[in-house]
Amino acid sequence: MKRASLADIKRMREAGELHHNPDAPAGDSLGHDFWAKAMMASPQGTPPKSVHLKLDPEVFKFFKSQGKGHLTRMQEVLRAYANAHR
Repeated sequence: MKRASLADIKRMREAGELHHNPDAPAGDSLGHDFWAKAMMASPQGTPPKSVHLKLDPEVFKFFKSQGKGHLTRMQEVLRAYANAHR
């Protein structure tokens, strides 16, 4: 799986790089029994904590320049750092 912006998708479509088979078969149905027993599940563990964080402008600009999901990427970097120092 690869992330793409709307501009990327438009460029790929114009270049003929997107492939779509309208005759592709539908996936298997999970059936009534599956959905009758399905339950909502919350993620395991403690919910994330909202904090106010001051960042150097160049640090924020670096993550923001990588596009959508910059806050998630910051979280992943902090998690990797914490895991490495445990």
